[in-house]
Amino acid sequence: MRRSSFLVALLAGALLSGCIARTAANVVTAPVRVTAKAIDLATTSQSEADEKRGRELRKREEELGKLERRYEEQISDCQDGNRRACSDAQKTYAEIQIILPTIPAEPGSD
Repeated sequence: MRRSSFLVALLAGALLSGCIARTAANVVTAPVRVTAKAIDLATTSQSEADEKRGRELRKREEELGKLERRYEEQISDCQDGNRRACSDAQKTYAEIQIILPTIPAEPGSD
């Protein structure tokens, strides 16, 4: 009886020491893991930055396309004698001139 209870106590001690060591290791490494996760969330990877730039560029290109279509309609109306369309075309042209420098030139479009 004493022998079996001694073996159970010895076995339990061995198992618990592993749990205690593992818990201690987790407690010690927890701040490092939390800091690493925070840094990862706070920084942007190169691919994420590239994706963001691509989305912004597409948005500007879409806006430029809308402005160019509107400008063409306004110029057409202006040529038909609509003075307000002429004024609107000037404003739209100014908007195009603001957006145009923010869009890179296509390769080979010299």
